[in-house]
Amino acid sequence: MQTIDEAKLESDLAYRFAYLTEFIGLGKDDIEAIHASAPLLAPLVPALVDAVYEKLFNYDATKRHFVPKQSGYEGETPESLESLTLDHEMIRFRKQHLGRYLEALVTRPYNDKMVAYLDMVGKIHTPKAGSDQLDIPLVQMNALMGFVADAFNATIFGLNLDRDTEIRTVRAFGKLLWVQNDLITRHYATT
Repeated sequence: MQTIDEAKLESDLAYRFAYLTEFIGLGKDDIEAIHASAPLLAPLVPALVDAVYEKLFNYDATKRHFVPKQSGYEGETPESLESLTLDHEMIRFRKQHLGRYLEALVTRPYNDKMVAYLDMVGKIHTPKAGSDQLDIPLVQMNALMGFVADAFNATIFGLNLDRDTEIRTVRAFGKLLWVQNDLITRHYATT
């Protein structure tokens, strides 16, 4: 039986990531499967990003978080929830960020820099980083991650990969997204 320093899980990101990946079973073969999918998934990223934003715009509880000024965005902000459209300049800005994130998942090495990036993805959706006006409730983040996970699965199933590659790729993304979800959820902890 391994001994895990539970306090260190909360204070040391690299330790937490190592623990999560070992526990979940996200290993070198999984990362290779994720990276191998890049040439097939990259052309589909714009459609995936559009699908995510169309989903987010279907609910006031998720769309409302795009009305306040986003961190790093310097353009005109929407006047209201009703006036915010999918082609608004700020939404195009946000779509670019999501596209870069999805591309990073399939292209970057999973080193300390990538782990810090995945952790920041969680943190920027809270007032702890980015905009102090941005405070996405955890239930909305969980809903989004569930939608993204299913969208990845549907996209991978649509690639017509051989069965073994398809299974490896779906499982690899499932593991990765669970790690990502933990690195989001940890920023909502109150203890």
